[in-house]
Amino acid sequence: MLGSFRRRGCTCKKKRCTCGSKWTYRYHIIDPVTGKRKQKETRGFETKAEAEAEAKRILAEIEKGIYVDEKNITFAEFVPEFLKLYETSGKVKPGSVRVRKRCCNNLQNHFQNIKMKDITKKMYQDMLIELGEKYSKETITSIHATGRMLFQKAHDLGIIKLNPTVGAEIPRKQQTVEEIESVEQLPEFMEKDELAKFLNITSDHGLDFQDYPIFVTLAYTGIRVGELCALKWSDLDREEKTLSITKTIDNEKNNTREYKLVPPKTKSSIRVVEISDTVLQALNEQRKKQNLMKMEHRDTYHDADFIFTKNNARYGYYGYPFMQKDIGSRMKRLLKIAGLNTTLSPHSLRHTHTSLLAAARVSLETIQDRLGHKNDDMTRSVYLHVTKELKREASQKFEELMGGLK
Repeated sequence: MLGSFRRRGCTCKKKRCTCGSKWTYRYHIIDPVTGKRKQKETRGFETKAEAEAEAKRILAEIEKGIYVDEKNITFAEFVPEFLKLYETSGKVKPGSVRVRKRCCNNLQNHFQNIKMKDITKKMYQDMLIELGEKYSKETITSIHATGRMLFQKAHDLGIIKLNPTVGAEIPRKQQTVEEIESVEQLPEFMEKDELAKFLNITSDHGLDFQDYPIFVTLAYTGIRVGELCALKWSDLDREEKTLSITKTIDNEKNNTREYKLVPPKTKSSIRVVEISDTVLQALNEQRKKQNLMKMEHRDTYHDADFIFTKNNARYGYYGYPFMQKDIGSRMKRLLKIAGLNTTLSPHSLRHTHTSLLAAARVSLETIQDRLGHKNDDMTRSVYLHVTKELKREASQKFEELMGGLK
């Protein structure tokens, strides 16, 4: 057998050792990174037989090519390496990186100073159970997804032999009747008359010249607010009456000058959206007034072709794209003036668009394609809610039609 056995720290030199020393097994491996021969040692066995059993296991793994030289790196030491690899993969958006960082902070609360190789499946499952008592299912799902990626990467790099997240399950809490009844199943959205009132108020009381084209575009297209902020004039095809959705805005620091344009949320989010004459007319008026603004502030205007831009004399921001929170603040102001629900958000207009299309009997598949999200449960729930009412209406009309028969 490869390697050698000895008593580590033996001082008594007796055939039957009485000094309490342990057996060790010393062996050699080829480092996969350097290609050099490397000496390893396992220790702490009470008997030589125990050391021999471990030696057989190690030798078998080496011969099969499945041996992993686990590292002594702690969880806290590996997290920065994981995040660096994740961020530089070229496959994720800045927003996703921020989510992973937050989730890693949650994981660190449990595993920070523990060696990666010492984290067991039970420890990881216990962590999920503990989180289940504090957070929502959505939050735990996100943390678990991050944990799976992190430990899988550690396994791929040869830092750990086994991935403790394999087989782990997110705990499910049994809801009480009271909890079920108190949960609002549908997202908030406006009815047709409420939307009409909101847009009328926007036309009359909107800030500068932009609020009306901003909110009529959101309401009439169903695009996401981040997609709206990233729109450029080059995305508008006046002849075909379409908007090309190819990007979204990202601004981690909420600094006007430090915006980033990143790919949309999903592949299906990259799409071409047909617009109505109402939207096209609003955008044409927007272009005329924006050109006047450019001329007035030609020396300071940030001309990056954005359709909707900040025009702030106080801070000298001309031509920079809006951030999502800017649109939310403008909408809240207008909702208050209109006497409508001020908890509605720009995203509520996306749900409003869904409900009105469903009421017009547009198919769910067509709506999902227009919104650029094939697997959106919220969109589906709004659609089913509206169409259920339509089906009930159809049943009642048939009853009235047949009511005269005996």
